Amino acid sequence: MVVHCIEWRQLSVTRGELCIATVLRCGQSFRWKNVGDEWSCALSGRIVILKQDLTHLHYRAIFPSKAQDAERKDDTSEVLRDYFNLSVDLTKLYKQWSDSDPIFMKKAPKFTGIRMLRQDPWENLISFICSTNNNISRISQMVEKLCVNYGDKLGELAGVEYYDFPPPHKLATTGIEQRLRELGFGYRAKYIANTARIIANEKPPEWLHSLRKQPYREVHNALLELSGVGPKVADCVCLMSMDKAEAVPVDTHVWQIAMRDYKFGKGKLKSLTPATYWAIGDHFRELWGQEAGWAHSVLFTADLRAFSERVETKIKGIETTMKVKTTAAGQEITRLNSTVTAAAVKGVKRESMQLVSDTKTKLEVEKKEAISVVRRSKRTKR
Repeated sequence: MVVHCIEWRQLSVTRGELCIATVLRCGQSFRWKNVGDEWSCALSGRIVILKQDLTHLHYRAIFPSKAQDAERKDDTSEVLRDYFNLSVDLTKLYKQWSDSDPIFMKKAPKFTGIRMLRQDPWENLISFICSTNNNISRISQMVEKLCVNYGDKLGELAGVEYYDFPPPHKLATTGIEQRLRELGFGYRAKYIANTARIIANEKPPEWLHSLRKQPYREVHNALLELSGVGPKVADCVCLMSMDKAEAVPVDTHVWQIAMRDYKFGKGKLKSLTPATYWAIGDHFRELWGQEAGWAHSVLFTADLRAFSERVETKIKGIETTMKVKTTAAGQEITRLNSTVTAAAVKGVKRESMQLVSDTKTKLEVEKKEAISVVRRSKRTKR
């Protein structure tokens, strides 16, 4: 395939305003590939490659041959400014949220540069339909399968092929549900096929993009009418592609943050009911203001990263420090430092396990599992 490459250029943006190493892997978008200090993705009909230093975002683009006069018409700078919402003053927002919330003030300094992407609504919608009862790795695999099997090839980079995300009509064909099941989508295949048919055949052109002009609750309710879309998926789409910065996606993890850190419900709430869902969102909207969804994303990321901190435990005089790595599927041991022998530690590493699922992230669970790991290491030593 003949392509046209744009050499490295740059945008002036500090890492405090945008940290791509965090933003591109925190569960907003699922197609970015990372090799070394470079990130690449098929975006707006081209392959975009990014890298970053303290003061600039560096980028280059690879256009397919069908893009005539790519050099003269290159709009990658504008595409990136829009995609990363760079018109938003993130430093100002961080100060605003810190002034109104001591918890945010405490956690935010280590997690600067986390901003919401402004994604294509269609890709964003289907990606989050794939996200139900799923983890980032599997979501990424599903999205990649959609692109490879139904999207247009844009080119190759370092031997890796890149494909555009398929438009609705490509996923609305006869037999699509069965084919997606064969590709491993499970029950989500029906949701994707039904939603694609609704948007391709029943809605006017650009219907999804037109929702950006509507009020938040109207957009939320309109999305709920689509197959496979519940309140959380609707709010993810509202926040990440519909310009609804006040949308606060609430899952079990966010619910636990609300109860643990903000004493929401004072521990009396036993399940995440629709009423509780909206009450949590309203609580954060009152606390953080119009951009509550952005602030929520910072604390959500900070909370996940907190599981990577060292957990100190003492068991019968043996002091152990455990390094826990958070993944979308849960957590796994990545480093264990203890007074036990190196062989014992190696044995524990071989048994790296998922400590808790993404719906059971309470600190107490984490501590109990840490104790269990140490006890197993002692048995290995013996």
